[in-house]
Amino acid sequence: MRVVTAAEMRRLDHLTIHTHGVPSLRLMERAGQSVVDVILKRWTQLAKHGVLVVAGKGNNGGDGLVIARLLHERLVPCEVACIAREVELSPDAATNLQRYRSAGGRFTEIPSGDLEALRRRIEGKGLLVDALLGTGLRSPVEGFLADAVELMNASGVPIVAVDTPSGLDADRGTPLGTTIQAEVTVTFGLPKAGQVVYPGVDYCGELVVADIGIHPQAEAEVAPSAELLDPAEVVWLLPRRADDSHKGSFGHLLVMAGSRGKTGAAVLGCRAAMRVGTGLVTLAAPRGLNEIMAGALVESMTEPLGQPGEDQWPALGATDWDGLAERKSAVLYGPGVGVHGSAQKTLETLLEHCRLPWLIDADGLNNLAEDVTRLRDARVPPVLTPHPGEMSRLTGLDTAEVNGDRIGIARAFAEDHRCHVVLKGARTVTATPEGQVAINPTGNSGMASGGMGDVLAGIVAGFLAQGLLPEDAMRLGVYLHGRAGDRVAEDRGGMGLIASDLVDELPRTIKELTQIREMVGT
Repeated sequence: MRVVTAAEMRRLDHLTIHTHGVPSLRLMERAGQSVVDVILKRWTQLAKHGVLVVAGKGNNGGDGLVIARLLHERLVPCEVACIAREVELSPDAATNLQRYRSAGGRFTEIPSGDLEALRRRIEGKGLLVDALLGTGLRSPVEGFLADAVELMNASGVPIVAVDTPSGLDADRGTPLGTTIQAEVTVTFGLPKAGQVVYPGVDYCGELVVADIGIHPQAEAEVAPSAELLDPAEVVWLLPRRADDSHKGSFGHLLVMAGSRGKTGAAVLGCRAAMRVGTGLVTLAAPRGLNEIMAGALVESMTEPLGQPGEDQWPALGATDWDGLAERKSAVLYGPGVGVHGSAQKTLETLLEHCRLPWLIDADGLNNLAEDVTRLRDARVPPVLTPHPGEMSRLTGLDTAEVNGDRIGIARAFAEDHRCHVVLKGARTVTATPEGQVAINPTGNSGMASGGMGDVLAGIVAGFLAQGLLPEDAMRLGVYLHGRAGDRVAEDRGGMGLIASDLVDELPRTIKELTQIREMVGT
């Protein structure tokens, strides 16, 4: 499903109205009807106690006036409290106020600062409709508007947000000052980027996307560059396996990982790659750890590196790399290699000489952070899989800034550094060098445990080895990773979920996605 910024949505509205001839009042009518449909379906009994539409002066308030009129016509007790003067209403909102009044509706102006007047209007109501502020908000909600939002939140009455919760940054998903906490948000046309990432997800509550008649050609012209991953689309990325295939048919992944105290990272990455169907996996690791690695990975091959007894990552040059790369189809570098000169030297060799699809994770990213500009000169643009802390080191921003604009930062970094990015976390974001973004809805808080990132790296690298393009390997990988975690949590609960649980769940999750593909394809 496509996801839009506030600017893209404004452009869609503009084209629909001014190029394709759909009157703005018709769009507003459809928007109001869609909210009324949700109210009557979900809150029939609460609505009987009375609905208060809290409206602003703009078109969001106009939507609210349509909602109030349609509820009034259906004999649902409803009134409007407007946090603006009538003379300040937008033209479309003013038109809908006249229609509402003609239907006998009650409209009350709430003077700025008169919080008690709004409190009286709220008292005894069964449902509130937030039609205060729309998706174009850019400055913090302050003063009386902020007081009104806080009063609505504190009332204990369920709130339905019109298009977006008032006070939410529609692009970043962060609160602009104070923000409505909605039970349900009915958004129009397409979901907004800030509604499908955290904390926006929590402020929106349940998100309902309503078709209000945006013209298809307008969407084609705007061509939104972000999407929310959907299983009906993701399943088509799964590699197909012919009956007469063999292990060589599904790629050979080279995993360069592990050092003393960090053998688990290497093992998890290799096992995850095997569990997503990679034909062959070879682990290259320090020679002194070979017995540990070989014992833990009976289905993988190992390539001992460095001197006998060495348990830290050695520095590899071009000649070493040429030997390792022979007959491989993709590379995973970084889990557990440590952050030191030898690991950095190996990374430099890969940046200069690797001609295979490859992925940098964990310590590989921390070594890269010593000089991120090297990425632009990589022979093959790699996939990077940072968590917010690692992204902080790569960008020089603090972690709060990274989490405050996950989509924008992932996209900008991918474009600026000519690489592919998987910014991990709740609602993982993927971004391509061309600026295409995908947001992943799967996963749960039980996955906040050590080793989950190593598993994801192995999954995505395994799909690279099987021939998927980086953007497809990322999208399929993050969705599958999160869905496997959800399946484990559904079966056993989230608390205590560990990375190896998720690895073992991958084949069953792939089977589930394959069955969805078969159903969709029929």
